[in-house]
Amino acid sequence: MSGVAIEVLDVSKRFRISTDRQSSLKERVVNHRKRAKPEDFWALRDIAFDVEEGHTTGLLGHNGSGKSTLLKCTGGILAPTSGEIRVRGRLASLLELGAGFHPDLTGRENVFLNGSILGLTKHDIAKRFDDIVSFAEMERFIDHQVKHYSSGMYVRLGFSVATNVEPDVLLVDEVLAVGDESFQRKCLDRIKQFQRDGRTIVFVTHGADLVRQICDRAVVLDHGEMVVHGTPSEAVRAFRDQMVAGGLGEGTEDQDAPEHDQRVRIRSVAIDYPVPGRPYARTGEAVTVRIGYEAVQPVEDAVFVLSLHTHDGHLIYGDNTWVQGHELPPLQGTGEIAFVFDSIPLLEGNYPVTVGVHSLHGGVMFDWREQQEHVDVVNPSEAWGSVALPTSVDLDRLAVAPGSAPASRRAAS
Repeated sequence: MSGVAIEVLDVSKRFRISTDRQSSLKERVVNHRKRAKPEDFWALRDIAFDVEEGHTTGLLGHNGSGKSTLLKCTGGILAPTSGEIRVRGRLASLLELGAGFHPDLTGRENVFLNGSILGLTKHDIAKRFDDIVSFAEMERFIDHQVKHYSSGMYVRLGFSVATNVEPDVLLVDEVLAVGDESFQRKCLDRIKQFQRDGRTIVFVTHGADLVRQICDRAVVLDHGEMVVHGTPSEAVRAFRDQMVAGGLGEGTEDQDAPEHDQRVRIRSVAIDYPVPGRPYARTGEAVTVRIGYEAVQPVEDAVFVLSLHTHDGHLIYGDNTWVQGHELPPLQGTGEIAFVFDSIPLLEGNYPVTVGVHSLHGGVMFDWREQQEHVDVVNPSEAWGSVALPTSVDLDRLAVAPGSAPASRRAAS
């Protein structure tokens, strides 16, 4: 049985924020007795959970919820005001772009500096150096000063150093959302290799589907308090409920957002199958997902979203009205919109459906229904998996024993 790699024991973190806005030395001297007292800001309040060895845990929450503060406390960059965090094993952190790089040193010098900070000897770093540079795709620029690097170059090299020291525990803050698509795939592949090696990972993300894809557990934070510590599906559901309650889209700032924005409400979600009274579709048949809504006041930039998932929460397919090429007219009153699958390419299973409606650029989440309905599919063939791909078998070059010929099992039966 695996042990506990990280223990977060009733952790709280307070910052003292000065409200004194005197801008000149003269004002400070004249008004030194009138200076306002600093205000307390609690970034974290009584956070407690464990991370098992070899597990991957995601931290979800809107900006300002305390995710990065918690990660910095875990990495030893910040000290909790109260409580304690215990980490077992070698720890590597990638909490900011550059991960502590010195701007006046070259990339090569920073690799050795960072590696030594993470506990490696010069000999150890030298053995890993070529792999670090190759993964970061920095061969041409490794001897340039870091201050001339782009943000993408910073993060590629920082991620490569942190993940090549073979830590027992890796802390990552939003890095998987930075860089081009090719580098993001490399990061995910490296994370999955870490998982196969039994390492412990904690990372901050705004990507709910990324949490479903790679996490064993997830924590949702809201204004410094823990909302949920549970399975990825439980955490994503709580995160989306939190966004709806706050009128937020994923990854948006919340300082000026309204406390509640449901100008468009989802009233119903229904699944239509091709045969009346039959509560499922066969692979390849048509399926329609109908979303009933009510716009309680005019909304000019609504986008409806639909996604299908496997039973364990992994995303199979996601789409929305904007991607489909539909710029919706202003909505008001009750209505319905339908996503129509002319031929659903799924194998046998029960597929949860998530629907939602947000503003055009994702800044406001009007309403969301997380996996409350399901598409049921029956597969008449014997293929397995989730997706039905059109496949045939070519036997023209089959080598067979003398006197025999390939036979069709289906034809024979």
